Amino acid sequence: MISRFMNERRQIVQLHPAHILTFGFLGLITIGTLLFMLPIATQDRHHLSFIDALFEATSAVCVTGLAVVDTGTTFTLFGQIVLLVLVQLGGWGFMTSSILMFLMLGKRIGLKERILLKESVNYGSLQGLIKLVQSIIAITLIVELIGAVILSIRWSFEMPWSKAIYYGIFHSVSAFNNAGFSLELDNLSKWVGDPVVNIMITLLFIVGGIGFTVILDIFGKKSFKKLSLHTKITIIVSIFLNTISMFIILFLEFDNPATLGSLSNSDKMWAAYFQGVVPRTAGFNTIDIAQMTPSSLVYMIGLMFIGAGSGSTAGGIKVTTAALLFLALWAVITNKQDVNVFNRRIPQELINRALSIAISGILFIFTIFFLLTITEKGAELTKILFETVSAFGTVGMSAGLTGELTPVGRILITVMMFIGRLGPLTMAFALMFHTKKNSHVRYAEEKILIG
Repeated sequence: MISRFMNERRQIVQLHPAHILTFGFLGLITIGTLLFMLPIATQDRHHLSFIDALFEATSAVCVTGLAVVDTGTTFTLFGQIVLLVLVQLGGWGFMTSSILMFLMLGKRIGLKERILLKESVNYGSLQGLIKLVQSIIAITLIVELIGAVILSIRWSFEMPWSKAIYYGIFHSVSAFNNAGFSLELDNLSKWVGDPVVNIMITLLFIVGGIGFTVILDIFGKKSFKKLSLHTKITIIVSIFLNTISMFIILFLEFDNPATLGSLSNSDKMWAAYFQGVVPRTAGFNTIDIAQMTPSSLVYMIGLMFIGAGSGSTAGGIKVTTAALLFLALWAVITNKQDVNVFNRRIPQELINRALSIAISGILFIFTIFFLLTITEKGAELTKILFETVSAFGTVGMSAGLTGELTPVGRILITVMMFIGRLGPLTMAFALMFHTKKNSHVRYAEEKILIG
């Protein structure tokens, strides 16, 4: 009996890191679901249904921002604080949050915890991990504090100071963690042309979405030539996508009376800028996304699938993954044996992993999208796909379908949000840890017809 118990305990201890991270996020979601179901969490003192509470908790922990109830009018102060705490813990990641608690309690951080943390933050080495966690916490709190102060001052001109401070803190944390939750029914639409709100919110989710390792690298090197290859690719691709997306949205929506058409020229620029940079990271909006043209929605679907930086609070397959795929395609087109960038050669292992992440993401999206076409009869296919990719990329933008989802549809989007937070990452972990190399056996090569 004792030996059997010890064997079971040993099996639990030897769980794959991806499994432990998955169980950790599930634990946070479970706690959040139970708290949201408490009468004290909602304004009318009637608890949310299990499906709605699960949806909101998953959206918060997975820093998505999709919601089936209005955050500002449904939740009490207690419920909103629970939501914000889940967003913060989810943005840091389960292991970073756990290591923080270990440090606060003075606990020793063992090798197992360091390995889990390494995979959780997508770091390349076991050295300096604890310092990295401390830096992540410090960067988060400093940036969120700066954002909260600036937003509070701005909003103090149109609301009481106490409310302005709370609004500033809530939206700063939500933005930096790329969650997209807002206390306003129409999100940030009333500030569509406000320079302070536009700049501050976008800076927060861009910094949060670029990745902590990139931020530390920038502050440490202070010269573009000295930056790591990962940082260079992340910065260049992010700037390119943000810039071109602003002008594409401006072009596609310029005459649409339901979005940019009725705005002044300056407000059109701000709205196009905001909607151009937000799809890869956070779920905020300053215009009605449901009223955007189908071409705009399709373009934004592509941005949401790409996502932001690796090791950040954002989702998607990540900009570096997308960049490697395009570089690999270019190498094939130009008949080059290696994938080269900035006078550096990319290992084939990384190319294979990037391809695996992208394909797994496409398979997840197709599966959930197909099931939603069955459960959400009568809904437009473009909007179903938009909600699916938004959930996968943990973006949180909605084309107006989320609140109308059937119970089964809500469960499917909940699953999609969870997969989006862990799916590609879990796949990368599995490839990294489970690949067994056998140098003694190599089968005969045979070509097949492709293309």
